[in-house]
Amino acid sequence: MTPADRDDEVDLLIDAWSRRLPEVDLTPLDVMSRLRRAANRLTRLRAEAFRGAGLAAWEFDVLAALRREEPPHELSPMQLVSATMIGSAAMTNRIDNLLARGLVERRRHPSDGRAVLVRLLPEGVERADAAMTALARREAQELGALSRADQATLARLLRVLAHGGGRTSAETDQAERPAQA
Repeated sequence: MTPADRDDEVDLLIDAWSRRLPEVDLTPLDVMSRLRRAANRLTRLRAEAFRGAGLAAWEFDVLAALRREEPPHELSPMQLVSATMIGSAAMTNRIDNLLARGLVERRRHPSDGRAVLVRLLPEGVERADAAMTALARREAQELGALSRADQATLARLLRVLAHGGGRTSAETDQAERPAQA
C-alpha cells in the first residue's frame, strides 16, 4: 500500500463531517482541502528557498518582477504594484526597504520628470537568481513522486481551477447567489 492509498487527515476530516452532516456532499473537500494543505506546504518551501538567498518572500516577489524585465530590469512603482498585486502604500514601503538593503535603486523617469523607475541592482540580480534557482530545485524535489505526465496533468487541472473552474467571475457570482423565489 502506497502513502496515496492510505487514509490521510483529509479523509478523516471528511469522515467526521459525513457523520455530522450526512445530507451534505463533501466530495469537494477531497480536492480543496488537499489544495489548501499543499498551498501551505508550498508557502513554507518558498520561504525556506528565499531565506537561503537572504530574502523574505515579499522581497523576492518585487525583485523577481524586476528580474523578469529585460535589462536594465526596471519598472515604475505602479507597474510593480500590478505585477505583485499589492497596494501602492505597501509597495512604497517595500521599495524603501529594498533600497536600504542595496538591492534596488530609484531613478527619475527619462521622459517624465515627475515619475520614477525602480531598477534592480547587481546584488538584487544575484539574490533573485539564487532564490529562483533554489526554489526550482526544491519544487522539483517536492514533485519527484509524480511522473512528468502526472505533473502536466496536474498543471492543466490546476490551471482550470485557478481560472474559476472555467466559469467567468460573473457566472461564479451568479451561481453562488441564492435563487430568487
